[in-house]
Amino acid sequence: MERWPALELASTIRHDGDGGVADDLATVEGVTRWIQERSAADVVADEPLRRDLIELRQAVRALFARAVSPAPASPADAHRLMPAEEATARLNAAAAREPVAPQLAWPADGTPTASLLTAEADPHVRLVAALARDAITFLSGPQRTQLRSCTAPRCVRYFVKTHGRQEWCKPSCGNRARAARHYRRQRGEGGGAPS
Repeated sequence: MERWPALELASTIRHDGDGGVADDLATVEGVTRWIQERSAADVVADEPLRRDLIELRQAVRALFARAVSPAPASPADAHRLMPAEEATARLNAAAAREPVAPQLAWPADGTPTASLLTAEADPHVRLVAALARDAITFLSGPQRTQLRSCTAPRCVRYFVKTHGRQEWCKPSCGNRARAARHYRRQRGEGGGAPS
């Protein structure tokens, strides 16, 4: 399964296990932990980086909501999504903060590979720009059509549907959804109870 850093950024808002929503970017320490868990870079966050990542996440989640429409957006922020035009402008501005040039490497006995060359010294700028570029690649690629908002009770994640019958982001969400449906049927609150 392909790894999408932009999807991981959007998932820093998640169900906390107790019926609420947790934010992995709520503190500078949380941002540092999130970055270091996902990369080999020893980046230490500061408050400006935390704010930049939260602004980028807001843009990404707004555009993810647009991508899954007409299905419902994640309930975590569906009531306060920024307009798509603003989200697009914010995403593009973040990506443009790091000018990069594609570089081709083609060893005599190997396959050609591409990488990006940058002159940007600030690792915080590089990180935000890389996440924004990943979001642009994700949203403009074929995987966008498989993006879904998890419909399990209390879940707030977006996920990429990897097989035809997948309805939830992970098995525990499926279990929670089935348990809630069973509970509704037992209480006679609909949900297709047999007659």
